[in-house]
Amino acid sequence: MTRHRLIARAQPGAGRLPRSPKASLMHHPRHRIRSCRRPLALAGATALVIATMASASTTLPLSSRASAGPVSAPRGTGLAPCRIPATMGVQMSEGIPTPAGYTRSTGQVRALNLMIDFPDAQATEPAADRLAEFFPQTSDWFHTSSYGRLTYLPEAPVKDWLRMPLPFSEYGIERGSPYEPGYRKLVKDLVSVADPKVDFSSYDLVNVLVTPNAGPSALDTVLSVTFSGNDEAPSADGVPLANTSFVYSRQDDGSGSYSETGYRVLPHENGHVFGLPDLYTMEGGGAVGHWDIMSEDWGANNDLLGWHKWKLGWLSNDQISCASATGTSEHTLGPLATHGGPKLAFVPLTAESGYAMEVRTAGGNDEAICRPGVLIYKVNSDVDTGQGPISVADSTQDSGGCTRRPNVHAELSDAPFEPGDTFTDRSNGIRISVLDKDADDNYRVRITRP
Repeated sequence: MTRHRLIARAQPGAGRLPRSPKASLMHHPRHRIRSCRRPLALAGATALVIATMASASTTLPLSSRASAGPVSAPRGTGLAPCRIPATMGVQMSEGIPTPAGYTRSTGQVRALNLMIDFPDAQATEPAADRLAEFFPQTSDWFHTSSYGRLTYLPEAPVKDWLRMPLPFSEYGIERGSPYEPGYRKLVKDLVSVADPKVDFSSYDLVNVLVTPNAGPSALDTVLSVTFSGNDEAPSADGVPLANTSFVYSRQDDGSGSYSETGYRVLPHENGHVFGLPDLYTMEGGGAVGHWDIMSEDWGANNDLLGWHKWKLGWLSNDQISCASATGTSEHTLGPLATHGGPKLAFVPLTAESGYAMEVRTAGGNDEAICRPGVLIYKVNSDVDTGQGPISVADSTQDSGGCTRRPNVHAELSDAPFEPGDTFTDRSNGIRISVLDKDADDNYRVRITRP
């Protein structure tokens, strides 16, 4: 049994990657956007019917360090039925609160950034230029997404490239590489080279920004990877490098937008050190589309789902409404992009699942929204990262979507429900109707449940 978790992003089409004894591997789409897996099953533009969905896998136990995100809900808030807990043995469970072992996701977080190259892949540009590809954009992204509740402080005490002692080829790093032995050797060498200049105990997470010419192009194979909650990682200054993200070649699709969007791989990878799972699957981004950066981190800017913001402690309990009681209830939801006010309604189904509702509009980090409205999605805490723990309901199934922006999943781009639309889960007796909206994009939703 192990305490560390692995998130690996690699191209599909090669079958299931091998597992190491220490970790399991998840895949990343090869060319960003692919034909979608059918999202939450639907029928019609206004009345949607779904069957019960259930899948789960067991990979890793939970560790024992302090957890990220919010603590348990106080008694009397009425939210307890909606705080579906993490499922034991599920890798990066969607449950709340986030299991132990990850970096805290509120307050000040100090991020150590180290730029590295290799004897056989020597950097061709200043290390400061590599750092500038990600900052201040990454810090700004987290500030906006968290409503200022996370202050992400990037630091680079070593201003130059750190040359690793071995050629890149000798570390054996490929897509899906496990931590053992290549990454362990790389981290040990990194500590050896950097420790005289860095106090590792002063930082909450580590970003290793690799020279882009080490390894293949991201257009062919995405190597970027995060190892989180890994207490067995090599230590420096008395602390293990337990939450470390590695970023390799540039995610540049040739559209000319890299200077604005190329940094987004880092908020995605850092999402893992805060305990968030991958939302894409082997089939690509068809489960969630562009509605969360943990699903698609190429292309236009996007935000996190409201569920993830609650999980990370960026939404307060008084911004959540829990539809756990039998009968009909009405809920008013404001745009997720704005500060304050009610943001998320949740309908618990089982101890491990339920439906979430939130209002998505063009604003904040959400750049590519072409159909504002109420986004409805199912959350499963008993499904592993990369296996579809969240699935978005498409209000206009098979429409082809309302955007043609590069690397934005088109089919789900018009998924939100507008006034007059109704979502129905007949097998569970759930009915969610969007009643109306006001001039400030506050939507009124009626929920009926047995």
